[in-house]
Amino acid sequence: MNKFMDLLENILLPIADKLNNNRYLTALRDGFMVALPLIIFGSIFVVIANFPFLDHIISKDAYTAYQNALGPASAATLSIMGLFVIIGIGYKLTQHYKGEAIYGGVVALASFLILTPQVVGKTTSVIPTAVLGAQGMFVGIFTAFISAELYRFFVQKNWTIKMPPGVPTAVSKSFSALIPITFTLTFFLVIRILFSLTPFETVQNFIYTIIQEPLTKLGSGLPATIVAVLLIQLFWFFGLHGQIIVNSVFDPIWYTLNDQNLKAFQAGHELPNIITKQFMDSFLVGMGGTGMTLGVVLLIFMIGRSRQLKELGKLGGPAGIFNVNEPIIFGLPIVMNPLVLIPWLLAPVVVTCITYFSMATGLVPKPAGVIVPWTTPIIINGFLATGNAWQGGVLQAVNLLVVMAIWWPFLKILDKNYYENEKSAGTIDISHNDEFSINKH
Repeated sequence: MNKFMDLLENILLPIADKLNNNRYLTALRDGFMVALPLIIFGSIFVVIANFPFLDHIISKDAYTAYQNALGPASAATLSIMGLFVIIGIGYKLTQHYKGEAIYGGVVALASFLILTPQVVGKTTSVIPTAVLGAQGMFVGIFTAFISAELYRFFVQKNWTIKMPPGVPTAVSKSFSALIPITFTLTFFLVIRILFSLTPFETVQNFIYTIIQEPLTKLGSGLPATIVAVLLIQLFWFFGLHGQIIVNSVFDPIWYTLNDQNLKAFQAGHELPNIITKQFMDSFLVGMGGTGMTLGVVLLIFMIGRSRQLKELGKLGGPAGIFNVNEPIIFGLPIVMNPLVLIPWLLAPVVVTCITYFSMATGLVPKPAGVIVPWTTPIIINGFLATGNAWQGGVLQAVNLLVVMAIWWPFLKILDKNYYENEKSAGTIDISHNDEFSINKH
């Protein structure tokens, strides 16, 4: 076991360190965090607009008017979520270089809009909202990275307009950004013109054909999802935030799949994808946090005899209800603890497979595409994530029992070990029914 642990540590820690310190992955992660409150807001109103049985309670016209009244909440957030992510990435990457972050954000947005094709009518030109949401995410991500780098390059070359002393700071900064922004946007205009001369016609078509479509198909499959889940668990085992590391790579794929389901759900069509962002968040993280440790907390209350585990259960229980499980990860501990490595890796994979096949066979509805706040407690979480379907909550309850069954023998061993150590140290007295009390001497 020690050799195996050393091997994993030697392989994973250098990789995790590089990923944690990669400026592009950090900017990508933080860019999604900028957009997250807006995405959750839109998702909440999608749920409210699609309350179950409401269309049977009120008239058809009233139901249509009700949905139309709430529609702008999601149209102004979820439907154009790509724009918020792009601004966030440009802002955060420019901030990393100690530049004027706000200009990095707006130049990223403007660069993306220059590349975005428009539908030209007789009197107006419009941009389809589809390319501003998750569908345009890949183009937006690459555009934000490149535009922020170009802006930084021109600024560092000192290709800026210097204003005399006494000019207001806001005016001076605006003129200093003029030339770098002009050169950056000109670059993307040239790119758009060049692509218009190719069979792809637009950058969006090129990215979707060459990169986005293959990656999305890969990310929507069970094997790739299991690999992602295992990596999350392994990184956490070594004390590294596995979700930040892995989600930085997979989030663009999962959000794209999520958006496809949301559009189908709103249109009343069959949902196309099982694996989505909400599949990961609700049916894995949404059961007590990473590794679904709410089951571990319940087991502690059921079989725990050692003082250490009982106190940990009291500490981790309330937080675990809202999917915060750092007390368990670092207090059990899970980090670098070989006694719990097997259930820590096995339980999420088993739950992933159960959830996937439950949805594939139609026993449980697929995720509806709404983004449920990650602190939403179990059962409610599953209900909302599946479009207000009771089967989603039942599936979470079943998965919780599966996690508890997998963890039971290992937690029993760990608890016994702690109990014997406490007994030998003289910190407990054995009383009836295997209970104990703290010595007063």
